[in-house]
Amino acid sequence: MKIPVVDNGGQWTHREWRVLRELGAESRIVPNTTPWAEFDADGVVLSGGALSLDGSAAPLGKVDRWIDTVEVPVLAICVGHQFLARHFGGRVERGAPEFGSVELTIDRPEDRLFAGLPRTLRVWASHNDQVATPPQGWTVLAHSPACRVEAMSAPDRPIWGVQFHPEVEHTEGGREIFRRFLDACRR
Repeated sequence: MKIPVVDNGGQWTHREWRVLRELGAESRIVPNTTPWAEFDADGVVLSGGALSLDGSAAPLGKVDRWIDTVEVPVLAICVGHQFLARHFGGRVERGAPEFGSVELTIDRPEDRLFAGLPRTLRVWASHNDQVATPPQGWTVLAHSPACRVEAMSAPDRPIWGVQFHPEVEHTEGGREIFRRFLDACRR
């Protein structure tokens, strides 16, 4: 199974790549300027990054050119999550910063990404901006005391966004989230 990690300048992009490989996926890190025609993918991970999307129309490389039509599952992390929200009509803004351990409450435990996990997890976060309003029709899957949209999913496609970092060892259930994403990528 081929799962490239789209590099958005995140400090932990290599960890996402490593977790995918350790779970048996063939993975590589590609710049976010890579056109979709150069992908050979069963799924895609959009990495985190330091770019602030608050009040900005800044592109995320060329992701906006292919995200509307991609047919493989997508897992977007941190700024990737924020990009999805903004691109599909939601709103991103400055929020209460979350750095380090955060208590995550899973609101939709039946969702494929969180199925079978405890309702509350300690996860690792590193952000100033957050999704203030998800895109219309998207489902909020999890929240924290400081962030109302810690995870969300698209209504009609296998696309998920998470504000926290499942690739970090300190995130409870992080590998399980990646496993569930890989299960969604198997056709």
